[in-house]
Amino acid sequence: MDNKPGFQGPQRGNRPPFKGQQRDKDPYIINERIRAREVRLVGDNVENGIYSIHEALKLAEEQELDLIEISSTAQPPVCKILDYQKFLYQQKKRQKEQKAKAAKVVVKEIRFGPQTDDHDYNFKLKHAQEFLKEGAKVKAYVFFRGRSILFKEQGEVLLLRFANDLEEIGKLEQMPVLEGKRMTIMMSPKKK
Repeated sequence: MDNKPGFQGPQRGNRPPFKGQQRDKDPYIINERIRAREVRLVGDNVENGIYSIHEALKLAEEQELDLIEISSTAQPPVCKILDYQKFLYQQKKRQKEQKAKAAKVVVKEIRFGPQTDDHDYNFKLKHAQEFLKEGAKVKAYVFFRGRSILFKEQGEVLLLRFANDLEEIGKLEQMPVLEGKRMTIMMSPKKK
């Protein structure tokens, strides 16, 4: 180490960031950071067309707005003149709306034993009907414990009976499948 006055250890200074490190937290390139010689301007508050970067920056400055690079892969890059903070807010809002519109699939599981009696069967059937009416998928399975795997035919009959009883409100997506110690079926609600 150097003991000269004013030495404060190694510093990054104005060097570029390490490989893999992000330069800015901004998802878009704006104003003077745009490196293209000419850009295609689009939007409401400007005549659409190709402008030199200097002309585009001047137009943005006259309107007291920012020049935002929308598509950097296009030749020449596509830019808009907007208020950058307002633009980011609208982008986040749009993403939030799209996320809310995306269908969320809920899968409810119902477990049977290979020799489930009628009372338990009816109780679970009633729950499955409620789940399907709510719009959730139902995954029903028979769990074979120990030597009960010998009764896999009983398990298959039970699951097919279950699917048959739910036929009015749900449709069978897959026939009974044995996976390890579980035999499963999947039911989805019928479209109204």
